[in-house]
Amino acid sequence: MTDMTVDVILPCLDEADALPKVIARLPTGYRAIVVDNGSTDGSADVARAHGALVVTEPVKGFGSACAAGVAAATADFVAFCDADASMDPAELPPLVDRVASGRVDLALGRRVPTGRGAWAPHARFANRVLAVLMHRATGYRLRDLGPMRVMRREDLVSLDLRDRRSGYPLEMVLAAHAAGWRVDESDIGYAQRIGDSKVTGTLRGTINAVRDMSRLLRAYRREARARVVAPGPLRQAAESTPVVEEARS
Repeated sequence: MTDMTVDVILPCLDEADALPKVIARLPTGYRAIVVDNGSTDGSADVARAHGALVVTEPVKGFGSACAAGVAAATADFVAFCDADASMDPAELPPLVDRVASGRVDLALGRRVPTGRGAWAPHARFANRVLAVLMHRATGYRLRDLGPMRVMRREDLVSLDLRDRRSGYPLEMVLAAHAAGWRVDESDIGYAQRIGDSKVTGTLRGTINAVRDMSRLLRAYRREARARVVAPGPLRQAAESTPVVEEARS
């Protein structure tokens, strides 16, 4: 890849200790876009000092941070990665290559723990359950709904994702399915994060994430049924109803 063809969005909440390592692992020509989502530990200053573009997003939520990063991106390809050093950005190029070559439209990283304590049991179990439910809704044979992923920026913008909480990664896959995208996954390493988890590392965070994603799945299945059984005008009305507006009600 030539310079600045990939923007890597790093949603960030108090990751000052991890950011230097994460940014240093970015391949040449990959730009870090750190979206500060309310940090109080100086994460934004650390990110700037290490050459990242810093975006401030005051509205709390993983989806809010991701959306702000997408709005700031300008590269042909957009990647997402956690800012806690649990994933290695150096593993992004194979995912980018699969999208750039036209083999897939969305390339996902399937997390494989590299040591004890990398993946909390309750979070791993919840991920497996959601993957099964997602397969039933879309037919995609995916085993992970992890955050590392790559797609073309213009394609991502066209999905018009609305979720601003923990459901953003799942909404992306559901919207990709509705748009007819080819989606696959490949193994990436998953290490113990630096610092405390803000989402699925705690039982409460996992429950909240599962709740957000379950709403999206229910809404998607309802809309899919409406497209199949509704007569013309009713079907058009169903198709015009945004999935996430139902999920957020």
